[in-house]
Amino acid sequence: MKTATTIKIERGSGNVFADLGRPDAEAHLLKAELVTRIDKILRQRGLKQVEAAKLLGLSQPDVSRLLRGSFREYSVERLLRLLTALGRDVEIVIRKPRSHRPGRLSVAA
Repeated sequence: MKTATTIKIERGSGNVFADLGRPDAEAHLLKAELVTRIDKILRQRGLKQVEAAKLLGLSQPDVSRLLRGSFREYSVERLLRLLTALGRDVEIVIRKPRSHRPGRLSVAA
């Protein structure tokens, strides 16, 4: 006879780093979003890591680590510079929040 197992499901906050209790969770999420954009651009262009490395001024192993999620040592500014090296304009917009929640950082494309 099988018994039913109860599985507890919790709604996430939208920031996995905050849900895991990581310090600087919002900065980590922002960096992850920027790296995701970099990866998407590289894939759209069909660039291999060696080609991307030359374009970005990085080594191929650094590109590999970055795209595998090892971006802790990269500042937000450096990731923004990588996006401009890929021919993207980066615009920073500061506005009042749409609700009474605290301000947040986000990436829009």
